[in-house]
Amino acid sequence: MRTLIVDDELLARKRLRRMLEMLPGVEVVGEAEHGKAALTQTEALTPDLVFLDIQMPGMNGLDAAAQLARREPAPALIFCTAFDEHALAAFDSAAIDYLLKPVEGDKLRKAVERAARLNQAQLSALTDQASPSLLVSTSHGVEKLPIQEIFYLRADQKYVVAVHRGGEALLRDSLQQLEQAWPEHFVRAHRNTLIARHCLRGIDRDGKGQRAVLEGLREGPAISRRHLSEVKNALYQRQ
Repeated sequence: MRTLIVDDELLARKRLRRMLEMLPGVEVVGEAEHGKAALTQTEALTPDLVFLDIQMPGMNGLDAAAQLARREPAPALIFCTAFDEHALAAFDSAAIDYLLKPVEGDKLRKAVERAARLNQAQLSALTDQASPSLLVSTSHGVEKLPIQEIFYLRADQKYVVAVHRGGEALLRDSLQQLEQAWPEHFVRAHRNTLIARHCLRGIDRDGKGQRAVLEGLREGPAISRRHLSEVKNALYQRQ
């Protein structure tokens, strides 16, 4: 997620940058000292997320937020300030969160996760349905991954891993959310796995049970007995 930090205090910007760079999928692409600079940097850098201080010289954070909210597409906005009296005005500006300084790590992480979910929803609404994509975190930041490049999705602790033609990437949505959002593209093969329907070519048996045969992948994921009939139905529908 491309992120811009706007704060008139250099030390505050540096601290927030350090904290953000520790979060997966976050790329700090720039900094600005006041609202007017924030507008210029947003135009040049097209960030997905903007952190805004409120009390700054010249154009303050609230005025900058009002203008940023009119952009197409508008970045997600999170206010980060030492004062709490502007909270109502901040949320009137369509901010998704309001963090008080000094920012706590856990609250920062949750705010960024909310911003990522917002961006995923915006992307889903704007994406061409003929070639839909998911928003994933890679070593290069947050990117769009076409569903047609995905072999399967695997739950891994608190993340979901997309196994695709170029390797692996992380998603913040749960398997259940992805299954409900994209039933025409994925079928449940295991409590921890969704298979991409477009690459399903068969079912194979090995010493450990049933496995999916996926075009372009040497070894497919396991299929549980509970979900075997669902995979068979998906396979028959392709024939």
